Amino acid sequence: MGDVPTAELASELLQKSTPALTALLTEGSYVGWFAIDGEANVIAGAGVHIKPQLPRISHDHQRVETSAVPLAVNVYTEPHWRGRGVARGLMRAVMEWATAQGTDRVVLHASAAGRPLYESLGFHATNEMRWFVR
Repeated sequence: MGDVPTAELASELLQKSTPALTALLTEGSYVGWFAIDGEANVIAGAGVHIKPQLPRISHDHQRVETSAVPLAVNVYTEPHWRGRGVARGLMRAVMEWATAQGTDRVVLHASAAGRPLYESLGFHATNEMRWFVR
């Protein structure tokens, strides 16, 4: 989401992310989707990091939920493919997968550019706050 300020940090992030994602894919706690063009080029992607959660009251206040919660991450579309519904299709795939898995929700952290897409798909802003350790 534009948070990598230097090429050096980008390189370090890639170096550290590769083994971390490999481990999560192997254990099944990360699932990803790619969109490809007619020439087999990846034009967009989306993933979910499946995180265990404590039991909680469902959003409709009718039951106790115990499922893991998928955190949508790494949603990206190549610039020249934006505005063509590619990310929408990927997010619909994520949502259909989450429904089939029996999860009660999908969470994500939206960029300003992505927020309208997520809202149009039925995502709601929540009250998350963060404290950063010094």
